[in-house]
Amino acid sequence: MSEELLINISPMESRVAVLDNGILGEIYIERHHKLGLVGNIYLGTVVRVLPGMQAAFVDIGQSRTAFLHVNDMQREPRPVVDNKDKASANSLQSSDAQNNNTESDKDKIILETSDGVDFTAPMVTTQTTEVVPVSKTLIQHRLYESQRILVQVTKDQLGSKGARLTTNISLPSRYLVYLPSSDHIGISQRIDGEEERTRLKTELSNLMQTVNLKGGLIARTAAERVPVDKLEEDIYYLLQLWRTICARRQEINHHQSSELIYQELSLPLRSIRDLVHADTEKVIIDNTEVYEQVRYFAKEFVPFVYDRVVHYTAEQSLFDVSRVEDDLRDALKRRVDLKSGGYLIIDQTEAMTTIDVNTGSFVGGRSLEDTVYKTNLEATHAIARQLRLRNLGGIIILDFIDMLEQQHKDDVLESLQAQLTQDYAKTKITQVSELGLIEMTRKRTRESLGQQLCEPCSTCQGRGFVKTAETVCFEIFREIMRCARTYNSPKKFTVVAHASVIDLLLTSESDTVADLEYLLGRVITFDVENLYTQEQYDIVLD
Repeated sequence: MSEELLINISPMESRVAVLDNGILGEIYIERHHKLGLVGNIYLGTVVRVLPGMQAAFVDIGQSRTAFLHVNDMQREPRPVVDNKDKASANSLQSSDAQNNNTESDKDKIILETSDGVDFTAPMVTTQTTEVVPVSKTLIQHRLYESQRILVQVTKDQLGSKGARLTTNISLPSRYLVYLPSSDHIGISQRIDGEEERTRLKTELSNLMQTVNLKGGLIARTAAERVPVDKLEEDIYYLLQLWRTICARRQEINHHQSSELIYQELSLPLRSIRDLVHADTEKVIIDNTEVYEQVRYFAKEFVPFVYDRVVHYTAEQSLFDVSRVEDDLRDALKRRVDLKSGGYLIIDQTEAMTTIDVNTGSFVGGRSLEDTVYKTNLEATHAIARQLRLRNLGGIIILDFIDMLEQQHKDDVLESLQAQLTQDYAKTKITQVSELGLIEMTRKRTRESLGQQLCEPCSTCQGRGFVKTAETVCFEIFREIMRCARTYNSPKKFTVVAHASVIDLLLTSESDTVADLEYLLGRVITFDVENLYTQEQYDIVLD
């Protein structure tokens, strides 16, 4: 599979499109006046601690306070001591404390610093640990209002919800992720070979001991078959970055309520770090300045892609040439057509996203079961693409067409799982239910494409429909009756409404209007207001 990265830069925004065999697979958009927060590290101030929710709200300098749950705070492990060794362990506590106090400052790396409290990252060790008692992990025993704390954003602001935070800091590089508050070495699940996983774990462990790196590491998918010298370069880069963050934190004025300590890379550089791989044939950029920045970044950190970076200079828009703009418009539609004639209906709500599969005009050639089976199989490819393209997250319900044969159900589920292996976001899928439904979740870290580019309709307030003109007419009749009973003085009623409503009142409902005038003994007149929506109306008493 060939892959291309298109980077479009304008004064208003940066956009990165990932093309799989010429078809748009993913789109990333970053508005210059509204940069994403994920990955940023802040020194924030605890505004409120909520024991009932085991959470806290933290001021990080944004329009809304951010949310920190106790499960997103690193736990403080302690060594397990056998009963027979407890006495000797207690006798050694004082000497251990002295040794810890004399530890050289150059070996200390601050993990989470509140005023007057410093924590140091644990060394890589095989010592068994146990979690401290629950009473000591309650958030009210760990945080207090006005406390200053080092946090990292894991989810952007979504709708009315503030950003999601963690104190488990993670710093990504090209091949590794550094976890200052962890003490383990992890390998990406996408690296399958047991021999390669063992090699990476062994080499990373040796490198950490060599450079005296405290904390944990995760080998990213890009680290597969990467030589040890490249891994070592990444480790030194991450260590220096973490020391810079710690130094920056120490320089912060104590009178400042919040401060940005570290800002994630811009979208073009982030896409080079995270999205390019061996199958990436080209990285095409339509801006000279960004082209130079990406070339320099690629030369330093991703050298294999350096010669694949291309500067696009033609007059026609880069996204128009590749039909990305057309695909973007289609990605905002509710209906997605399949090549066979079937289609998907995608509805995104506050609670979940539902995707309904329909045969449409596809009639097949053998039997109904075969038609349904082929439509569902084709739909798995389209669903996986739409999830990535629209960045749909949270709970997702897939309503496939009912199949009778169990083998067909298994094939559809297997096909969906295979397609989702290309997704960078973490997904979890259930089995096909008796009703043909598949429940799944997809990790959500930023707004979906629809949330990012659109807003609720001002006419229907996001419902997706409006009252019919007939319904509004009947409401007007009831309101006139109500006004007549309440006010005795009006001699005339003037109805101000949308043109479609007035037209219906003067045509189909003219007999009802005449009967109402006779019943009330008052004249009813009508005025058209084109600025009104179909549901809006006023009744003026004269």
